[in-house]
Amino acid sequence: MLTTRFVNGAPNWLDVGTPDIDGAISFYRSVFGWDFRSAGPDSGGYGFFQLSGRTAAGGMQTTSEQGPPSWTVYFQSADAQSTAKSAEQAGGTVLVPPMDVMGEGHMAVLADTAGVPFGIWQPGRTKGIGVAGEPGSLCWLELYTPDVARAAAFYHRVLGWETEGVSFPGGTYTCVNPEVGGVDAMFGGVVPTAGDPVGDAGAHWLPYFEVTDVDATVSRVVELGGLIQVPGTDLEGVGRVARLSDPYGARFAIIRSAPRASADQG
Repeated sequence: MLTTRFVNGAPNWLDVGTPDIDGAISFYRSVFGWDFRSAGPDSGGYGFFQLSGRTAAGGMQTTSEQGPPSWTVYFQSADAQSTAKSAEQAGGTVLVPPMDVMGEGHMAVLADTAGVPFGIWQPGRTKGIGVAGEPGSLCWLELYTPDVARAAAFYHRVLGWETEGVSFPGGTYTCVNPEVGGVDAMFGGVVPTAGDPVGDAGAHWLPYFEVTDVDATVSRVVELGGLIQVPGTDLEGVGRVARLSDPYGARFAIIRSAPRASADQG
């Protein structure tokens, strides 16, 4: 379960790069109820999307030279320099070398063996996002990759992930969790791109945000200029999900999670 009780290897931040930060602010305010607060005059335009005063994500305006509009997910590292070195040794790439972020922590942006970007965040004053698992906040992650086994080996070496195969109708889903916490700390899954219904998506990270009504949220996204990648779908034991993109092309997913069975329900 994805929470704000961060441990090494678990997701602890995410942000969106967009060519129109004002448009993105308006879009995500309407979709998730987020407000936006600037990180200050020295932040290069970076700011925080907030849900009831708690930081749900970050955002910034980017150029085409910095890559396409997208969400970047960050994972906790006790030592950003060491993690970046491990990524290179495991066949990955350092896209943005580790750096201090105004005393709030150290960050870097890396790419795995399939070229998928991801971030690492070594906490300083800022430990990570302030809300997770609630409506309007991050609740799950999926990595779409051409080689699940290779990706699992890479992230195990770099971030200490453990994997577990879970049977679902039609196949097996590879779940991931940090080394500390075991399966109770499960936060995401690894999915082969060969089975991706969005044929042109390629290898990428996909963040899921919890919502109270998937269909109403999908309608709102379309009304605001976003696109449906995969329409609302019920997954037994999981919930109702949809995959979308914002008006600028950044992909994300939404879910109304199925109620968790209580311990006394046999």
